[in-house]
Amino acid sequence: MKRNKQINIQRTLALAGAFHFLSSCSRASLLPFLTLFLRQQGLSPSMTGIIMGTKHLIALLWSPASSLLSKHYNQRRAVIVGSLVCSASVALLPLFFPPVEVHENCHFTSDLSGGPTQSPTGGGGGIKSSAAPHTLPRTTDSQTPAKTLADAQPAPVLTNETALLDKPPLPKDNANKSPTGGGGAIKTSVALSSESRTKANNATVPQSASVPAKRLVDAQPAPALTNETALHDLDKPPLSDDITNKGPTGGGGAIKSGVALSSESRTRNKRSEVKIQEEEEENHQRRFEFLGSLKVMDAQHQLFFLILITVSLWELMASPLEWTADDGLYEYLDFADASDRYRITSIWKILGAAFAVGGTGLLVSRLPCLIAGDFPRMAAHFFLYAVIGFVALPVAAYLPLHLNKKRDRGFGLLKALQLVHNSPHALLCVATTFLVGCAGSVVDNFLLWQMQDHGSSEMHMGVSLALALVSQAAYPLLKGRISKLLTPGKVLVVGAASLGVQCFYFSFLWGPWAAIPAQMLSCLSSGALWWAVKIQCEEVATPGSERSVRRIFSSLSLNLGSSLGSFSGGFVVQRFGLTWLFRGTAMCVMLWCVCLPLLQFKAPQQCRINYSRLLAANGSDASDSESESDWLEKAMEENRSKNNSGRKIH
Repeated sequence: MKRNKQINIQRTLALAGAFHFLSSCSRASLLPFLTLFLRQQGLSPSMTGIIMGTKHLIALLWSPASSLLSKHYNQRRAVIVGSLVCSASVALLPLFFPPVEVHENCHFTSDLSGGPTQSPTGGGGGIKSSAAPHTLPRTTDSQTPAKTLADAQPAPVLTNETALLDKPPLPKDNANKSPTGGGGAIKTSVALSSESRTKANNATVPQSASVPAKRLVDAQPAPALTNETALHDLDKPPLSDDITNKGPTGGGGAIKSGVALSSESRTRNKRSEVKIQEEEEENHQRRFEFLGSLKVMDAQHQLFFLILITVSLWELMASPLEWTADDGLYEYLDFADASDRYRITSIWKILGAAFAVGGTGLLVSRLPCLIAGDFPRMAAHFFLYAVIGFVALPVAAYLPLHLNKKRDRGFGLLKALQLVHNSPHALLCVATTFLVGCAGSVVDNFLLWQMQDHGSSEMHMGVSLALALVSQAAYPLLKGRISKLLTPGKVLVVGAASLGVQCFYFSFLWGPWAAIPAQMLSCLSSGALWWAVKIQCEEVATPGSERSVRRIFSSLSLNLGSSLGSFSGGFVVQRFGLTWLFRGTAMCVMLWCVCLPLLQFKAPQQCRINYSRLLAANGSDASDSESESDWLEKAMEENRSKNNSGRKIH
């Protein structure tokens, strides 16, 4: 027992509580407001749902895998520190992506039924942004004055259309105006400047005579032709002498001589130009196929893919943090025979999230519309996430961790899945947590959109979310009274029904503070529901598999439901709007709450022996051996009778 006395349990719990408080503060300062930032950037509801659904799906797959790898290679502390540093760094990348639209006001509003409106721009969607250094390149079809073109390039600009049309020369008043080619045709340039060309014409060629074709060919290269004009001109007969001798007007002076190429040589040049250009385009597409596809997209889809890649990378960096820290801390306390006291640290997660979401909302609402020059005030959430993550680094460096390779050899997630699969009541609990994950993702992703449409600022949102978390943390004060009135199965139904009532209430918001009364129901929809789930875990789990079974409900089933709810919720908002999203979610949850008691009644009862009570009875000095054996025999007889009656009912 000397090793137990050398471990300071109070210091360990204090460090664990501080770490969970800071890490929860970091996530809560940004994640609840992330969808609000995506809306401000100009993404549609369906794009927002895809981004958030991908985030939950990555957490579902990568969290257990990263925890297993860190344990196998004994690199838990390195994973925790690396997760804090990398996630804080990657989280700042979305700030450098320009928004699709520029909004003068701090509050962003748009028509949710059709997504954010895009102003038409030339070239397939340009990006408007107040931040000039961060704008993406865009094309425009507006005409450029001739003076600007003359300053930019010395040679006059000729288009293929004007070179082939039979038009009289422009008057002297319009000689300095440069025509622009329609349809985005590529303009050919002559290698002589305007001034030198004028001198050469005055010196060598009389004004009444035309320049022979041979002299023009020797003086300047053949004009470059595009694919469209080259293929279009193949079917046309050669131009007559009247057409070739008439020159179009250029930007800076009128050219009175035309190009007189023979039909055979012109066709040969056109085919060679087409072949060379097609080869260059094929090589460019092979090398930069993905980047080329992004350039073809409009600005909204470009921004969507950039943010999707960034959020996915960010979740890959952040998801290993929670599981890895929990495993190390739990095994350390279990090594000191104090694993039951690890549950105290969970309250620090809720308190840290409540403090961060309320304080961040209040702080951001006091900031001006733009901070640090080009960044909107919504960027403060990203900066706070990074700053708090770096503050948690010293605590993570001294966090007590332990590696027990013998533990969880036979009781991993696969064994926990088998235990849950063999219990009908546990399967009903998994289905309930899955549905709760779907409904919870709808609330997490789009509640702030609904509040913003009804005049709520970041302060109203932060206070509302903080009160919901405080109400959830206050459930242990009511747990004793509720457990006397309701069984865990009925508490599960009441918790799910409370979430349905919240969703239905959110569809009728009318003011900035209107969401607060419904947030008080989080005491039942979150606190009571997860208490009932914990009781179900204790009934299903065998010694050593409690935490693995609990993760089946609290992480895997919840993240799977959140991913599906995010994907479907975004498309529902895009199609029907926010109001019908909350009403449809409430109807689905209420329908399940009606069916759940009937399914619980039909499911066979499987009562398990309480091993903790048996161990406590064996270690008690007040009980003698006869009473212990009588209690054990009585418990085994009750277990057999209940299992037999359950099989008969089934």
